[in-house]
Amino acid sequence: DVFHHSLEQDHEGNFWVPSHLYPYQIDQKIVGLEHGNYQDDALTKISADGKILFQKSVSQIFIDNGMESRLSMIGTTHEFQSDPIHINDIQPVHFDSKYWKKGDVFISLGHQSMLILFRPSTEEILWKYDKNIFHQHDVNIINKEEISIFNNNRRYFYPNKDIVDGHNEVLIYNFETQQVSSYLQKSLVNEDVRTVSQGKSKILSNSDLFIEETIFGRTLYFNADGSLRWTHVNRAADENIYIVNWSRILYKP
Repeated sequence: DVFHHSLEQDHEGNFWVPSHLYPYQIDQKIVGLEHGNYQDDALTKISADGKILFQKSVSQIFIDNGMESRLSMIGTTHEFQSDPIHINDIQPVHFDSKYWKKGDVFISLGHQSMLILFRPSTEEILWKYDKNIFHQHDVNIINKEEISIFNNNRRYFYPNKDIVDGHNEVLIYNFETQQVSSYLQKSLVNEDVRTVSQGKSKILSNSDLFIEETIFGRTLYFNADGSLRWTHVNRAADENIYIVNWSRILYKP
């Protein structure tokens, strides 16, 4: 069962997709055997002709890497967690650097509010980040030492209701300095960018910024100086606005 999220190609032309597994790959003592009780999120690598080349339960990855306790940290005490992972994005690594190798993957885990860098060849979690991000989605590699994160800032302030605390952010994490900065934050505030779920961002090679505000059916393009070049709202002839999902910008300098 493949999620509704995007396919991401690796350096060999294969595709990485988030998926749900059944039968479950993890021990039945954790989730039982009944279908639908637990979302066993998995990383699945598929060849161009549809063959499964790699598949691994993220819950099992947590267990193997000493992070099993994270599977029961979401929600209230004594409550079984049916969806503790919730993969929002998989970003394959296309080149080597000091901090990763070609073939690694960055994974955005929404219900953990965490990013991990995973090496499929050894099944190791090499790095994780879970500071001041809230139900983040899109993750992209900018260069050999930086990644960008679309941080939804989605928080649960009221019972049965989730909201964006202020506005969405595009964050840049620098592996060299281990520091985080917010990219063109004033521009996102000025344009009131605040999709509760999903959302995408792309910092282009000329430092311009492309944003998809999924739930509000809007795409925006900011110049590197923060000024808005254009925006589009997906408004139909009936005047209703419909969501846009996993947009791509085809950019050449």
